[in-house]
Amino acid sequence: MGTYYQFCPVSKALEVLDERWTLLIVRELLMGSRHFNDIRRGVPRMSPALLVKRLQRLERVGVIERFPDGNKVIYRLTPAGKDLQQIVDGLGDWSMRWLPELGDEDLDPHLLFWDMRRQVARDDLPPGRTVVHVLLGDVEPKSQRWWLILASDDADVCDFDPGLPVAVTVETTLRCMTHLWRGEVSWREAVRAGDLVTTGSRTASRAVPRWLNVRATPADPRPQFTVSGRLAANLHP
Repeated sequence: MGTYYQFCPVSKALEVLDERWTLLIVRELLMGSRHFNDIRRGVPRMSPALLVKRLQRLERVGVIERFPDGNKVIYRLTPAGKDLQQIVDGLGDWSMRWLPELGDEDLDPHLLFWDMRRQVARDDLPPGRTVVHVLLGDVEPKSQRWWLILASDDADVCDFDPGLPVAVTVETTLRCMTHLWRGEVSWREAVRAGDLVTTGSRTASRAVPRWLNVRATPADPRPQFTVSGRLAANLHP
């Protein structure tokens, strides 16, 4: 653990939170992950050894606690950890408003669909299991086909055919699907632009953005800047 040797509360907080991956682990726990492998799926580029180290560190400082669950361990946020919700949400809002567009290296289908499956609008699903098949046209062949298996009591994602009837197939790109999920474009806009096509019954095709909890309209646009870097809205003629 590093230290800034400052009495400033911000510096003391950063001694715990600014280690690589730490806040992303907190994000996963805030999103409902409880077991080690679930947390790993939310940080797929993090090594298991480093994840163990970060979890131990968070436990020592009182941000998380763990409990036995048969042969597994359940990780839960303490009140101190839950209190980080507003910080994580605030960082996300700030990033959406001020940071540059996504690069190709930021696009990850594994992370995208893992995030999508845990935010499914389960109360809007029809009875039984509903399978949404997604075809991504801008990735390597082994990562093009995904299946979201949705139910009112659970949801899962597969990168192999589960052999279940498909309610609707969505053909799009990873970049388009990511922008949809981030709220930067609406489902209707993607369809109108020809960036997304659905195949299935009319009812399912209309319902799929609601099932997946995709925003109906884009988020507020990023402020426009002049060359000087000042907000255009703040300039006087």
